[in-house]
Amino acid sequence: MAKHILLVDDESRIQDVVEYALTREGYRVTCVDCGKAALERLSSRSFDLVILDVMLPDIDGLSICRQLRATSQVPILFLSAKGDEVDRIVGLELGADDYMVKPFSPRELLARVRAVLRRFESPSGPEPTRARIYGALELDPERHETRYAGQRIELTATEFAILLALYERPGVVLSRGQLMEKAYPVDIHVTERTLDTHVRRIRAKFRTAGGDPITTVHAIGYKACES
Repeated sequence: MAKHILLVDDESRIQDVVEYALTREGYRVTCVDCGKAALERLSSRSFDLVILDVMLPDIDGLSICRQLRATSQVPILFLSAKGDEVDRIVGLELGADDYMVKPFSPRELLARVRAVLRRFESPSGPEPTRARIYGALELDPERHETRYAGQRIELTATEFAILLALYERPGVVLSRGQLMEKAYPVDIHVTERTLDTHVRRIRAKFRTAGGDPITTVHAIGYKACES
């Protein structure tokens, strides 16, 4: 069944370009032009991905992202004319999976959409993927669920991909570049600060459960916590 994407942007030209590109790739697309309409749609049906403009005429995209992350881990890709690094970091700190700056290439947008969806999808294959246990940490790739000491930890698709990459190679230090390749498996530009932002969010979520699943190896990268 075709993936259903919600596009939230108040520029009709952007809507036309993005909807055309996504539809040609086989996606179903619903377009809205304001934050209120987006929240109404999201409350009444489920989507596989939200492409969200930051600057909307009523509720800004950052506020929408914040509200969504309180109840949902639906993948979010920001579109924004604000391209400063601090703007990207803020968007990712709020829980977005990716951040693209306008103007953008439709081909790159499609690549990022595929990458985000791939990170969120359950693994395919004839045999179900069992949950993996690492001490108090439990990772279930098939259900995209994370638990620590029995407590559910809500991770975004990108956060889950980063954590899984670390625990697939316990004890091995992965550089930021290696982790970015795991989390962003297509050739797109992602900075090391973007990766660090995702790691900070993972750690903040685990601290609420009394743990920290990641060890920083200064000047090199990160590894799974051995305790």
